[in-house]
Amino acid sequence: MMWDEEKETMSREDIRELQLKKLQSTVKRAFDKIPYYNKKYTEYGVFPEDIETLKDIEKLPLLTKDDLRECYPFGLFAVDKKEIVEVHSSSGTTGKPVVSGYTRKDMDSWAEIIARGLKMMGLDEDDIIQNTHGYGLFTGGFGVHYGALKLGATIVPISTGQTRRQIEIMKDFGTTCLIFTPSYGLYLGEVAKEEGIDPKDLPLKAIGFGAEMWTEEIRQRVEETFDTKAYNIYGLTELMGPGVGLECSAQNGLHIAEDYFYPEIIDSETGKTLEEGQHGELVLTNLEREGMPVIRFRTKDITALHYEKCECGRTFTRMERITGRADDMIKVKGVAVFPSQIEKALLKVSDVEPHYQIIVTRPDIMDEIEIKVEASESLFFDGVKEMMNIKNKIAEYIESEIGLRVKVTLVEPKSIPRTTKGKVQRVIDKRNLH
Repeated sequence: MMWDEEKETMSREDIRELQLKKLQSTVKRAFDKIPYYNKKYTEYGVFPEDIETLKDIEKLPLLTKDDLRECYPFGLFAVDKKEIVEVHSSSGTTGKPVVSGYTRKDMDSWAEIIARGLKMMGLDEDDIIQNTHGYGLFTGGFGVHYGALKLGATIVPISTGQTRRQIEIMKDFGTTCLIFTPSYGLYLGEVAKEEGIDPKDLPLKAIGFGAEMWTEEIRQRVEETFDTKAYNIYGLTELMGPGVGLECSAQNGLHIAEDYFYPEIIDSETGKTLEEGQHGELVLTNLEREGMPVIRFRTKDITALHYEKCECGRTFTRMERITGRADDMIKVKGVAVFPSQIEKALLKVSDVEPHYQIIVTRPDIMDEIEIKVEASESLFFDGVKEMMNIKNKIAEYIESEIGLRVKVTLVEPKSIPRTTKGKVQRVIDKRNLH
């Protein structure tokens, strides 16, 4: 199912020709309208007329969150403030927040991109979409909301929390699509069973999920819980919000809307652009945003790009699931460890639940990792010997995955804090690293 087959099946040559025209226009607008870009590009000795090919984008400096914060709140707007019809912002937990401004045209583009993605998931105007993502300055809930309206579907903007109410509405309204973070989705499934409702009996056609790191094992748990396919959604406030990448029926990577975004993969250490299929840091450029052009933004997300035609028929590049962050990895005993590696390892073991915490400490001069993972209820009745066997198995799988021996602690079911308000906290770093 396609929303706009002509655009979604363009040839690679036509895609690149379109991208170049839009890139040249975007760079010129940013240079002419935004003093920050003008100053930075002038310092680098690069000017709009230097962008003659797509490869020339590499002449432009990379943009970081620090750059965006330096322009707080409206320093990167390319239009008069009266043309900005909506503003969103990041949480600002590590400094000043990042502000994202949208014109009416930008809002229409956002809705268009999400409508494409919902169509990829097999949805249409007959569907009822229950959106558990947050509404507010965070962009999470709004992209799906606008896309659902564009699609013509019915949107239930329940936002986060109210878990038992969520389940009641799913049952009473006949929800056909759920939007959630993976951790909250699994929690919804748990609570539904407590309420005597089998999630598999709900009339769900599709699940859209994202906003936090996950593994294929987690996807399988979600799909088994709700007996339907779960599709990945990727986005970030700086570029637009949810919808930069959306997964099709093949579930083999997220299609980036290349008529709206230009993706690159770079080596995080050197900044060098990497080839197709190589894993590195994703860099994104808005190609059509009026209110706030963002050019060569370092997302810090680790992935790879693939350009061959997808089995679904679409030709837009496919981005692999995010496997880590260039800036939130745990470095332990000189080894770089991503939480997703640990999750992948422990979810290979039966009799444990997909709820865990990674606790990093430095009791003396050496780092230590403890993995707290919930055991299944049945495991607690199997005796100490069986629990020791499971703990040892988890430790072995993790050591095989990351090359480090870790301490594994099995805890009671439902003892690890859940989240009803966004992303779950997987890592607790108790080291004093400053």
